[in-house]
Amino acid sequence: MARILAIANQKGGVGKTTTCVNLAASLAAAKKRVLLVDLDPQGNATMGSGVDKHAVDHSVYDLLVHGVPVLNIVVTDAGGGYSVLPANGDLTAAEVELVGVTGRERRLRDALEEVDVLFDYILIDCPPSLNLLTLNALVAAEGVIIAMQCEYYALEGLSALMDTITKVAAAVNPQLVVEGILRTMYDPRNSLTNDVSAQLHSHFAGKVYRTVIPRNVRLAEAPSHGLPVMYYDRYSRGSKAYMALAGEIIRRNEGAAPPADDDHNSQPIVTPTLIMAADGDSQ
Repeated sequence: MARILAIANQKGGVGKTTTCVNLAASLAAAKKRVLLVDLDPQGNATMGSGVDKHAVDHSVYDLLVHGVPVLNIVVTDAGGGYSVLPANGDLTAAEVELVGVTGRERRLRDALEEVDVLFDYILIDCPPSLNLLTLNALVAAEGVIIAMQCEYYALEGLSALMDTITKVAAAVNPQLVVEGILRTMYDPRNSLTNDVSAQLHSHFAGKVYRTVIPRNVRLAEAPSHGLPVMYYDRYSRGSKAYMALAGEIIRRNEGAAPPADDDHNSQPIVTPTLIMAADGDSQ
């Protein structure tokens, strides 16, 4: 059965979609069967996976509102080596149309139960808000990957999201846990980055991924080509980081031993001198 993970943060612009697309591609490259579920009406994860959101016959909207089966919607020939449940602007109407529908928060979970044996990982890209779509993701998921920048405003948002996860777990989905906290747009030369990173380790011991995602030009460019970064520039720092993250997630879920601490890409805090000496790739 699939491990279902929601990529979430109530704050926008923190790298949720970038993480969802590139983690899906990296897990697929590791020979895992992966389904990406785009729950954001913007459809950025769909487009970033090489699927034209305007050309699909069905989308996640049809699954949630009309009960169209997953296998009638899924796109299996996306360019990243994984399957995609696409989204587009139609999804904005789902919340209104589901008002008064019994069990509306369980629509996604019920649909995924029919196909979870076909995949090893199901990744859900959540919208940057707490609404019915995000609630559907949290009810369907077993774990939440929180993507966040290392800044103080992000810490405030993290507190609110943790409270939401706790309430959903208590009321609807007792198996829901925080899978991990992923530090994105990471710049170790910034003292604030290191300060916030240290606070995360202090307050969320064992939940902070060793892998960090650096600020990276190639990561920003790849979506405009409809490709995960590993297929746009496999040697970029962004590509290497997401491959490392995929390896860390696989080890956590399959019980393998963690890597040695000499991999700078997985260290929680590192000085600018060390990071620049260890990796000369500025892209």
